[in-house]
Amino acid sequence: MTLILDHIAISAGTLEEGVAFVEAALGVPLAGGGQHPHMATHNRLLGLGDVYLEVIAADPLAPRPSWPRWFDLDHFSGPPRLTNWICRTDDLDGAVAASPPGTGIPVSLQRGDYRWRMAVPADGRLPFDNAYPALIEWQGDLHPAKALPDVGVRMTALEIFHPQAGALATALTGRFADPRVRLYTSPHKAMRAVFSTPKGTRVLT
Repeated sequence: MTLILDHIAISAGTLEEGVAFVEAALGVPLAGGGQHPHMATHNRLLGLGDVYLEVIAADPLAPRPSWPRWFDLDHFSGPPRLTNWICRTDDLDGAVAASPPGTGIPVSLQRGDYRWRMAVPADGRLPFDNAYPALIEWQGDLHPAKALPDVGVRMTALEIFHPQAGALATALTGRFADPRVRLYTSPHKAMRAVFSTPKGTRVLT
């Protein structure tokens, strides 16, 4: 089951904080987005060519779900930051079966005309301290990256740091290969994305 880099997620305490953080860092406006009623979250997006960036936060106007929100948002605190990466697949069930335990249970979702299935961990937290990619299977031909305005920003590198970077690489071997994604052994989990923008190289962590 091939995995393809789909998007990255910037988590935030509030959507407004997350949008301001990304727009200040990259110097371009975000667009699109909406609500995810099932998870009581909302987002804004930024097109990056073949992939996109998502700012996501708990929606204060939506009833809190009786299950954990994705991306471990129920435990998020502090300033906005890059927390997750998401890979798409044409066979979500097979991809989950080939992934480490705890990758998630496929859930059918939709927002407007977009429909997809996503593996959501029972506790909201992905393997390897959230460093393992969330898995998504888009339904139909619609995809956010195709609809977002092109503001000339591209992600040139996604660097993932983790104490078990070797085991994480092994878990992805034979299923994922993207030269932009680089894994490094580090005492603590961290993520860093590098972008080319109309105003030069910019970084998000």
